[in-house]
This record gives sequence, structure tokens and C-alpha cells, in this order.
Amino acid sequence: MPLSPCKALRGQGYQFFSPESSAAVKPCLWCKKALKGGEQCYKHQFYGIESHRCVQMTPTLRCNHRCLFCWRSFEHEYPGERECTPEEILTGLHDLQKKALSGYKVSPYVTCERFSEALKPAHVAISLSGEPTLYSQLPALIDLLNSQGFTTFLVSNGTNPDVLAQCAPFQTYVSLPAPDEETYLSICRPAGDYWDEICRSLALLSTRRSAVRLTLVRGLNDHSPEKYAALFESSGASYIEIKGYMYLGYSRKRLRREHMPDHSHIREFAGRIAQYCDYRITDENTKSRVILLENVA
Repeated sequence: MPLSPCKALRGQGYQFFSPESSAAVKPCLWCKKALKGGEQCYKHQFYGIESHRCVQMTPTLRCNHRCLFCWRSFEHEYPGERECTPEEILTGLHDLQKKALSGYKVSPYVTCERFSEALKPAHVAISLSGEPTLYSQLPALIDLLNSQGFTTFLVSNGTNPDVLAQCAPFQTYVSLPAPDEETYLSICRPAGDYWDEICRSLALLSTRRSAVRLTLVRGLNDHSPEKYAALFESSGASYIEIKGYMYLGYSRKRLRREHMPDHSHIREFAGRIAQYCDYRITDENTKSRVILLENVA
């Protein structure tokens, strides 16, 4: 019998492309805030992305990591799912986003113009949940979205560099959760040891618009700034984002509130990394607890 998307996830706002697939859309908090004329995601500040015109989606909920700091659930996966085709995902993208945002049409805080813009999204962030490179048609999906004029952001854990090499999004994100293999294995609890694969993925970033994202967890991976610096330097990434772990979602079952660093701790650690490489702090967003570094060499 075909697997159907979990009721719990639908209750959290996930909109699924098919009953037999875990490919889904879910507007993020910043999309909804921006729709009401409020604050936008730090990606607007750093990269000019309009939050109310951004679709947050995933082609699969499957993941080969079990990161302690992940706010997502590990219980809602579909190992026997039918993969949606890129064409199915493109066809359903607008309808699912419209369905997810339909209640905002009558809000007194949402203008007709802004709501109309939200129903004509310009950006697709492939970052909702799961590891997108486990979706076998990811390069074709990104090519199709690009051909339709979308700005595509791909967020990957870097465990499949051969797939990542075939993808051509507007911006590639690779998550770097640790400064060394030992720390990686302890906090990501991967299905296999992918440390070498992550390093290979980092090596791809110098030839494209890219960012390395470090989720900083107090007491777990906030050490060895010189090792992070060496990895960042060797990657040649366009940007480095150092973002604080947030005590949210399912991560509260694995970590404590004390693991959440305040912004001053994140900034201090980013400054320590900058001492060992050519990346320098160029921007920051205190509400999202994120520091941006760029290569000034």
C-alpha cells in the first residue's frame, strides 16, 4: 500500500505534491512576516531575496544525517516513496504555495499588491527538509526551475559531491557542521562516514556562487576556529554564514536551551575564525543570529 504523507507534517503546514511522495512546500516564518509587511529573512539583507516571493520546498524528506541540532523530525521519512518528476514539481509549485498562503488574502495587514506578488514567486529555496541530493533528478529539477526564471538556492549537507557537481543553482549552500571528522561524527550521527565527501563538496564551491553555512552549537562545535578557517579558505566559497543554533522544533528532544549561543558569542567566534584566514565579517543579522563573512583577499 502506498505510503502517505504524515498527518503531523500536514498539521505543521507541509503541502505535498503527491500522496505517494514526500516532496513538499512549506512557507517559512519570514515569508509570512514579509507578506504582512513585516521583517524579511536575512537572505533579503545579504542577497536581496524578497521573502514573500520565495518558495521553500524539498524534493524529498529523506536524509542521511541525524544532526543533533536539526529542528526537523527524523520520524517522518519515506524510504519507499515514489519520486515526483521535475515537471510534476514545477506544475504544483504555484498551486501549493497559493494554498499555503490563501488565508492571508483576507488579512488586514496584507495588501492586495503584496499578496499578488506572493502568488508569483521569484525564488525557490530547496531547503525545507531532508537532503535534496538524495533525489535522483535534482540537477534536472534545478535546470527546469532556472529555465522558468526562478532564482534557485540549493542547501546541501555535502555528502553527495558527484550530484552537487551536476547542479547549477543560482547559489549553492554546503553545510559544514564541524571543524574535524571526530566532531562531525558525534553531532551529525550520519548513516556513514561522509567527511571526505563533504570536503570534496567544499572543493566545488570556488567555481560557483556559493556559501558555506556553519550552525554553531555552544559546547559542541564552537571550537578549533583555525580548522574552520582552513576549510573555508580551501573552499574558496563566495560567502561564509555562521548561524547560531536555535532551540526549536524536534531539536529540543536532543539538546538543551543552553546549547543556543547568543549573538555576541557567534560574533566573537566568527572574529576568531577571521584571524586565521582571508574572510572578514561584512554583515550580520542579530534577530537570525547570523554573521556573514566574505573573502577580502
